Amino acid sequence: MNITIGILIPFLGTTLGAACVLFMQNELRPRIQKALLGFASGVMVAASVWSLLIPSMEMVSDMGKLSFIPAAVGFAFGIGFLLLLDQLIPHLHMNDSRPEGIKSSLSKTTMLLLAVTLHNIPEGMAVGVAFAGALSENAALSAAGAFTLSIGIAIQNFPEGAIISMPLSAEGMGKKKAFMMGMLSGAVEPIGAALTILLAAFVRPLLPYFLSFAAGAMLYVVVEELIPEASEGEHSNIGTIGFAVGFLIMMILDVALG
Repeated sequence: MNITIGILIPFLGTTLGAACVLFMQNELRPRIQKALLGFASGVMVAASVWSLLIPSMEMVSDMGKLSFIPAAVGFAFGIGFLLLLDQLIPHLHMNDSRPEGIKSSLSKTTMLLLAVTLHNIPEGMAVGVAFAGALSENAALSAAGAFTLSIGIAIQNFPEGAIISMPLSAEGMGKKKAFMMGMLSGAVEPIGAALTILLAAFVRPLLPYFLSFAAGAMLYVVVEELIPEASEGEHSNIGTIGFAVGFLIMMILDVALG
């Protein structure tokens, strides 16, 4: 039951953020959107380092100076996996008019949802592999650390849910439908987490690789999508400040609670 709650926490964060469209009248101001994108980036970078890459190396500390190998290999495959999905899945970023991926006749709304789904896949994997590590009773990963990662991702999912649902409403979509779209964008996370836990149960020796794989996938999203969107145009320093705040909060949570 505790694991079920843990993998649902990020989805709750997305749902609460998407619900902002039901209570707020206006579209998010560009400055606020930049700050929230920067904040999400900071949380994901800190989570990738403290919750995924460092535990990946600690799990194979008996390899001595070669303990970086699982982290490096998994990280590279995580980057490559998201790069491949980015090239194949038709999707459209919120402030862009040109779709990415293979050509498709899908609607704009569907491609927007696919873009966010692509973004959320590594987050779900990260939560799943953290709980899988805690279940394996490895000293490098604890249940408290897994819950800390889940809470950290939920915190960054809150503004993310608002960033999705409110622009959809501003473009003419009904508030209830915009809320549902924002909420559904986070549904892939608990599904991805559950599948990762099931897979990891059969290949426990590969857990260090899974951890770094999730880190690589998350950092791909940060560098390819979040940071450019937070930095473009005027007031890019607001996104930088948001990044610093998100990074500090996630780092403190991981060290203090993990």
